[in-house]
Amino acid sequence: MRRAVVLGGSMAGLLAARVLSDHAEEVLIIERDPSDVDAGPRPGVPQGSQVHALLPAGQVQLERWFPGIADEALALGAPPPPRDPGTAKVFVNGMLGLPPAATGTGPALITTRPFLEALVRRRTLAIDNIRMVYGRAEGLLFDERRVNGARYVPEGGTEPTVEAADLVVDAMGRSSRLSDWLAEHGWPRPPLHRMPIKLNYATALFKRDESVSDAWVAVFHTMAGKGRTARIGGINSVEGDRWIMLVAGYDGDRPSRDVADFTARCREHYPQMFGDIAEHGEMLGGVVTYHQADSRRRDFHKLDRLPAGLVAAGDAVASFNPVYGQGMTSATLHASCLSKYLRSGPKPHDEPARAYFDQVRVVVDAAWQISTTADIELPHVDGPYPPGYKVTKWFGDLLFRASLTDPVLNARLGRVTTMLDHPAALSRPGTLFRALRLGLLGGSRR
Repeated sequence: MRRAVVLGGSMAGLLAARVLSDHAEEVLIIERDPSDVDAGPRPGVPQGSQVHALLPAGQVQLERWFPGIADEALALGAPPPPRDPGTAKVFVNGMLGLPPAATGTGPALITTRPFLEALVRRRTLAIDNIRMVYGRAEGLLFDERRVNGARYVPEGGTEPTVEAADLVVDAMGRSSRLSDWLAEHGWPRPPLHRMPIKLNYATALFKRDESVSDAWVAVFHTMAGKGRTARIGGINSVEGDRWIMLVAGYDGDRPSRDVADFTARCREHYPQMFGDIAEHGEMLGGVVTYHQADSRRRDFHKLDRLPAGLVAAGDAVASFNPVYGQGMTSATLHASCLSKYLRSGPKPHDEPARAYFDQVRVVVDAAWQISTTADIELPHVDGPYPPGYKVTKWFGDLLFRASLTDPVLNARLGRVTTMLDHPAALSRPGTLFRALRLGLLGGSRR
């Protein structure tokens, strides 16, 4: 290709640009936020102040595209992993479960979203044939069978600029207008599916202080059930010798920006370390809230007509309940799908990228299955229920309970929830029989 244009300079756009730099003479990223990501969360990432997780599968792919990036992050201040993996605490329904099993992917990279995104941006823009301009994407250019460019209004300007392209990548996130642009030019919209989760986050940063707590990483999850209200909490040790701590609820359970409310929630509904940090830690800044109404996916693979010269990546394809940490990792996997597609041989000029969307569908289906199978249990969510849901739920509950005490099942389930393995791995006979034996007998083997 002579030129590729990427709409959006967030994680998905940056990773797509990195992949395209191997295949195009020039890669142009059009990003609407001119703010310096080193200074903090960007306006275009409203959830940027909240806790983020790069799952092990995402770290593998990030290291693939930017060798040495984990070591660079550590050198720039990302916290080194503790020697004792038991310092990672996992609480489920009030019970302390097994710590996350080792994945063999190297030390976990735990940072804030702005820190990691700034690092990826610097590495991306250091590549000679990638450049970034600032402005607001306004539409696509079409000929009879393909997209051949994009239109944007530069920062501070009023007149649109046109950029020709052999390939355009939509990485504009949840708010992508690609469906509208397709419809305006006579192309069908991709089917859009939503699950209304009504998630409410509240997050605060604290100075890390061992006299207050020895917390390193903690995950808290109470599932909806008899006598229980679904809640999520998390503590991460991040760069700058800080803790980032969140509390979250669903529907009408809505944490506010009020510090007293945040502190009371930490003490009343979460393990002691949450309350200790909230009450005795030094808060850096205020409490920041975020609301996400739904999980959503756009099924481009189902379109009977699709223009050539166009792909979508990241949240522009699918965005999930963020408590499962799948967003950034999905973006890295979409980038590798793009690489596989581009390396599979020459493409006819007017052939749509169906093979790419078919590969992305595998990633989306896996993440969607993990997140929505749990979210469908929320009291305010009313389907749609997938085929065989009752049997799947029964076995899933059995497997999950057994994994809280059995190291083998804990490791196997962990590889699926961290996107290293496909959910189908949990249906292998050895896993099925072990979960049934331990789950029904109530025992575990260490």
